[in-house]
Amino acid sequence: MPDRSLYQVGVVLELEETAKKGGKPLKVCQVDVGTKILTIVTNAPNVRTGSRVVVAPVGSVVEQDDGSELEIQPTSIAGTISQGMLCDSKMLGWSGGAAGIAVQVPETLELGSPPPATKPRLDAPQQEEAPSGPVTGGLFERKLTKEEKKKLAAEKRAAKKAAKAAKEEEE
Repeated sequence: MPDRSLYQVGVVLELEETAKKGGKPLKVCQVDVGTKILTIVTNAPNVRTGSRVVVAPVGSVVEQDDGSELEIQPTSIAGTISQGMLCDSKMLGWSGGAAGIAVQVPETLELGSPPPATKPRLDAPQQEEAPSGPVTGGLFERKLTKEEKKKLAAEKRAAKKAAKAAKEEEE
């Protein structure tokens, strides 16, 4: 079992798709691990800008499919030097998850911190309070309660009345 003490949580700042390797498109990622920004080349299909991932940086050791250990070295992939590797569940010793799919960790984990010992649940309920207005940027908007609808209607009426009064004053 490899030593995972050098593995770090990072966030993908930039991502650029490049040439294909064996039919799979490669992605050149700029990953912030808290103390520095690493360039990592991957073919993991689920990596996006803003993804919080686990990185095996140069000098760390990963277990290969045949059980042997491999020390991560700076490696040129499709003409770009990769300074590490994005970890999948198997590399971290987690149950579940597919090989070649970069693990996603919650935003609550700080950049540069070690990865959790077990696979975290990204859909676990958050401790934060629910927003009081419509959720923007999501697929769905939260429906307003009766009280919120009444309050909005009253605010609209008051604004309309104030605009009408201001218009009458001008005349």
